[in-house]
Amino acid sequence: MELLKKSKRNIFLILFFFMLIGNAIAQDFQTTGTAFEESYKYEREGDFSNAINQLKAVYDSDSYEINLRLGWLNYQAGVFNESISHYQRAANLKPYAEEAKFGLVLPKAAIGKWDEVVNIYKEILKVSPNQTVANYRLGLIFYGREDFEKAHQHFKKVVDLYPFGYDALIMLAWTNFRMGKSREALILFQKSLWFMPNDPSALEGLKLLGQAQESPSE
Repeated sequence: MELLKKSKRNIFLILFFFMLIGNAIAQDFQTTGTAFEESYKYEREGDFSNAINQLKAVYDSDSYEINLRLGWLNYQAGVFNESISHYQRAANLKPYAEEAKFGLVLPKAAIGKWDEVVNIYKEILKVSPNQTVANYRLGLIFYGREDFEKAHQHFKKVVDLYPFGYDALIMLAWTNFRMGKSREALILFQKSLWFMPNDPSALEGLKLLGQAQESPSE
């Protein structure tokens, strides 16, 4: 009988312990949720300092979400090194997460770390070779560097996936033009006009080709 009483008491203590843990977790969840809510409010007001402070008050170095949010807020506040630190922390916590890497690009680009930006996009493409945003942005970087072979590779990847998407289409047209591939450029400039009639960029390309009034031969 005494053993039964002890067993019941032990079960009660165990249940009470787990109840306390559950209440603590629920309170922490609510506290963190309130901090996020307040940070959004201050962000809308342009008060990034207070938005950051709300999350610092509940900061957990192992929280992907808090680090991601602090990366963004510090970037908005122009505190780029802090932004990099939090975005990198988030990326380390979730190695396959694209959003953290895309976030990390922002402060890196802001301080001119373009080689590191290129490497981040390449990391994304190792996991997701068809990631269109990473391919397109790499294309832009290589186009700006006049490395048209590499730019062509990335723009073509996007156009293969989205054949009638304007941004990659017009950039592939210009890349072909810069590479001396006049016929390919002509076709792509004209297709760009199908998407966006009277597009100044496409019209300029056609003018430079000297074939603005001609249709491409099949």
